Amino acid sequence: MSECASPGCRGRIEDGFCDVCGLEPVGADREQGPRRPAPVPSPGEPFAFSHPIGSDDIRISGRSDPGSVSDTLDGGRGVRSLGRGARRGMLGMGLVQIPPVPTKDPSEAIMVAPVVSEKNRFCGGCGDQVGRALGDRPGRTEGFCRQCGTQFSFVPKLVRGDVVGGQYEVLGCLAHGGLGWIYLARDRNVNDRWVVLKGLLNAGDAEAHKAAAAERAFLSEVEHPNIVKIINFSQHPDPRTGIPGGHIVMEYVGGKSLRQLLEERREQGTGTEVLPVEQVIAYGLECLRALGHLHTRGLLYCDFKPDNVIQSEEFIKLIDLGGVRRMDDTVSPVYTTPGYRVPEAELRGPGPSVSADLYSVGRTLAVLSLHFPFSREHLHSLPSAHEAPLLKRHESFDRFLRRATHLSPDVRFHDAGDMADQLTGVLREVLSDIEGTPHAAASVLFGPENYTGGAETGTRDVDRVLAPPSPTEASALLPAPLIDQSDPAAQLLRGFAGMPATELIPTLRSATELTPETLLALTRALLAVGDHGAALDVLQRFSTTIPGDWRTMWYLAVAELSMGRFHEARDHFDELYAHLPGESAPKLGLAIACERTGEHEIAARQYATVWSTDHSYVSAAFGLARIRIAQGDRASALRVLDTVPELSSLYVRAQTALISLLATEDGDGTDLIRAGERLERLGLDGESTDRLAVRVLESALAWLEEGGDPPPDGLLLGGPFTSRGVRTDLERRYRSLAHRSGRLAERYRLVDRANSRRPVTLW
Repeated sequence: MSECASPGCRGRIEDGFCDVCGLEPVGADREQGPRRPAPVPSPGEPFAFSHPIGSDDIRISGRSDPGSVSDTLDGGRGVRSLGRGARRGMLGMGLVQIPPVPTKDPSEAIMVAPVVSEKNRFCGGCGDQVGRALGDRPGRTEGFCRQCGTQFSFVPKLVRGDVVGGQYEVLGCLAHGGLGWIYLARDRNVNDRWVVLKGLLNAGDAEAHKAAAAERAFLSEVEHPNIVKIINFSQHPDPRTGIPGGHIVMEYVGGKSLRQLLEERREQGTGTEVLPVEQVIAYGLECLRALGHLHTRGLLYCDFKPDNVIQSEEFIKLIDLGGVRRMDDTVSPVYTTPGYRVPEAELRGPGPSVSADLYSVGRTLAVLSLHFPFSREHLHSLPSAHEAPLLKRHESFDRFLRRATHLSPDVRFHDAGDMADQLTGVLREVLSDIEGTPHAAASVLFGPENYTGGAETGTRDVDRVLAPPSPTEASALLPAPLIDQSDPAAQLLRGFAGMPATELIPTLRSATELTPETLLALTRALLAVGDHGAALDVLQRFSTTIPGDWRTMWYLAVAELSMGRFHEARDHFDELYAHLPGESAPKLGLAIACERTGEHEIAARQYATVWSTDHSYVSAAFGLARIRIAQGDRASALRVLDTVPELSSLYVRAQTALISLLATEDGDGTDLIRAGERLERLGLDGESTDRLAVRVLESALAWLEEGGDPPPDGLLLGGPFTSRGVRTDLERRYRSLAHRSGRLAERYRLVDRANSRRPVTLW
């Protein structure tokens, strides 16, 4: 046995794996073959949430899109068309630059000595080890299993020059897959094109014959750019027994598997390297398109792993589809790979499902982006964020992986399109963090936020701009879930947009039929007028109508926020974040709640994530600025406010807050000059300019009287930055405000203020 080369590990390599960390040695022969399943823990319990709207627990189902009940199949295997995901286009969606993998000459990929390594030799009947070395004697490549007597053979049945079906000339072996040898051949009947022949594990394995025939039947119906094309199915007699063996004829896909790309990266480095997370996510999105295509046709992939995904140039294809089966198939053997498959108890119980396929996608993304012992220590778990810095940096990716690979099928994703939607949101967050620029896109689940930034106060109350929103304001600013267009009342409800809540409530209550969307609209309107009890009663009715819908928890969290129950709201927004890791709305709700509970670091992190990804969530910028001010980090608050774009309707509010922040007692002469310059550039009306100018000038006067030394010949708001110059400007602006005031008492107060600031004169 050799020592493990993984940094920090003291284990030894046994049967091709480290006996401590479970990782394979760098550069080792890692061809996957069928392996005897290992015992695994049983699935965990689904999430349950306590709440004040009823005695039962809220359970969020694995679906994210509205209307999850009508679109599901029996057994929790809901599917729908990939829809939005199917339109996502090229690898990386145009957001990620992924190095193309050249398609090399197929003849260069032919194995010189086609041998199945001993560690990958297992009986096709019982799964026991076969063909293993005994002492100095090498393992047999052909023989019979000592455990069950099943015949095995790992010798290629075809050799160079053989012609299969009178059409396909064999050139050599490419690899050994889960169902046998894979050969490169030339199609004599179609312009000598390259094709791939996939043979059986051994000619005496009846199940392998059945699986191959099944693959042919399934895949003859499948046409998708991300799935290898099945061309034909042919038979060729075994050279030793004469028994015909089946071969599937597929298109040749040049390039490299994702596993090969990962191994090459590690071989060129220290052995712990991973693929860039944005590249891994891009791969995942393309693979979800392919799986979604299979799922909508009632098919399950079952054995998804990096070995079965090929990148050729800038395209991704799923290959080796021997494990594909129909969703209603409860008889055929299941072909899976440890480390990527769901726990055995699930395979024995509910069996393969859409969520099990998507579980394997989550495991694959984790293996490609993290270096961890996924086949032993973490067979059905992920490293903590403390162990994996990538997960700590990208919390949404962490939450995405944990939902995708949860032990409970109820918690996982149940639809490839839903999963792709969330992964797309995660990708935009990751890119925004890495590149430092927003990568915004409209949500498929939520509308825009309703933040006004205290616009109703104008510039009369500048401090109000940076004040935390009240519970009612906080709940009102959050985005609302989009209306399910399949709801019978969807068109009617769109016509009610903008109607005051006081008018909308009686209108909705008088509806002939209270559809699910009508119930949610009524809940939202009741919350807007502060009738929390009635709102929760209506929400309970919705929850009964559509159990497990995530919108129940959303409106419960919004209600708790509106009632000032910030700790409860925080917990529910946190659960929603785990369920919808690619959405900004739950993060925003979590940030607002944590700001009010005093958990400023969590609030700042969520505000920053939302704002860095999408500058349309201006409330996140104001929230982050508030947190930084509370933490004494005035400079960071200024930088955040300065990132609100000029095209935003709240740009003036942000600049107003920034000017106010510059003109505080913590500022100096430079800050005051900057505040004045920004105010002059804003181009506000006369009264608004005068009110902000008074704030800047008052701060400047206080600074000067405390011994502040302005720059020589410095100007503030166009006047001399001296005590006399500041006082003169203050007097003028106070008198201007008094002239505009419509209230006598305020006019007197402003005139008195002008007189008190007037510079001393001799007359």
